[in-house]
Amino acid sequence: MSRPPAFTPPSGVRARRLATERGEFAVLDAEPSTSPAKGTVLILPGFTGSKEDFIAVQPLLAAAGYRTVAVDGRGQYESPGPRDDEAPYAQAELARDVIAQAHSVGTPVHLLGHSLGGHIARAAVLLDASPFVSLTLMSSGPAQISVPQQQRVKLLRDALAVLDMAQVWEAIQAMEPPEVSSAGDVVEGLRDGDDLRRRWLGNSPAQLLATGRQLCGEPDRVTELAGLGLPVHVLSGERDDTWPVPLLDEMAVRLGAARTVVAQAEHSPNTDRPEQTADALAAFWNRLLRS
Repeated sequence: MSRPPAFTPPSGVRARRLATERGEFAVLDAEPSTSPAKGTVLILPGFTGSKEDFIAVQPLLAAAGYRTVAVDGRGQYESPGPRDDEAPYAQAELARDVIAQAHSVGTPVHLLGHSLGGHIARAAVLLDASPFVSLTLMSSGPAQISVPQQQRVKLLRDALAVLDMAQVWEAIQAMEPPEVSSAGDVVEGLRDGDDLRRRWLGNSPAQLLATGRQLCGEPDRVTELAGLGLPVHVLSGERDDTWPVPLLDEMAVRLGAARTVVAQAEHSPNTDRPEQTADALAAFWNRLLRS
């Protein structure tokens, strides 16, 4: 589960509702201080994550001249969605949401997807690449997640079959290792933070079930993506237990993509090392501007 540094938007980042032809979505919208912007970036978070996962990166990208719009997908945290019907969360439906979001923020856009969001982003550009000028796959691999992560997702699916969201949250907390302070002391209360709990309870169970199945069964669509000729950036931390880093390296080669490995970061370089992540993202988009 991702751990954003805050849930309150900093100065220059505005929480609002994005109206689209497929409904409203909760977003964090950050405009650059100078005008015009170099470009607009649409950001899709990962499984059990939210728009707040990019709250530390957005002001940095605004300073670099880019408008960023981070989105809670359908049934994710503050964006509404059915709680019992999985059909609206089919990958093709989520991809159509992304295309509608892109048109609402104003095309063309740079598209960035983290983890599950990368698979949804890929599905969107394969459905219709015309709204997008580039695609960044952040810690998002070519196909299904690793076997240990599939086992974790299966545990979650099994739990959701017999428990409500609040009960599942308590079970997750019981299995998490204790938080440890810089002095080496166990810190009580950090694991069960009100913001993280509120985000968890905001998720639709049907969305978690449907997208969890997608993560465990996603086919390799790298060849299809490479055939589009869309500029692609593969970015990850130097360690990742969801998709092994060598697999991400190989995917970048197959795509002819730009490749960034963020030192001292793991599956969420956006929260682990926001400054280095923002620098790499802006450098990629700046290169496209110059070319």
